[in-house]
Amino acid sequence: MNIPVVEGKEYDVSIQAVGGKGDGIARVQGFVVFVPGVKKGDYVKIRVKKVLEKAAFGELVEKLVKPVRKSKFTEVNVAEERYEPRIPDKKYDDSEDFGEDIEDEDDF
Repeated sequence: MNIPVVEGKEYDVSIQAVGGKGDGIARVQGFVVFVPGVKKGDYVKIRVKKVLEKAAFGELVEKLVKPVRKSKFTEVNVAEERYEPRIPDKKYDDSEDFGEDIEDEDDF
């Protein structure tokens, strides 16, 4: 198997999950790298400290700002990515009389 990370080299990665022992899980070309001291969603620069056959271990070098994501439709910056739509305060009643105001077909 071709291992895409090199011990001592730095990589910019997104932390995709957190493992059972609390280490962040990132991927470099599909290869798993465990990074302590980060949380899911962080975008960080890491330095690979140890490479094994199926995974590597890295250390946090610095936290980064996610780059602007470009598409053919729009550009999305970091602030917009974290936008959560506000749920209206008004509670809507669940109507059990749905469709009762429609006449039966037999009435035509």
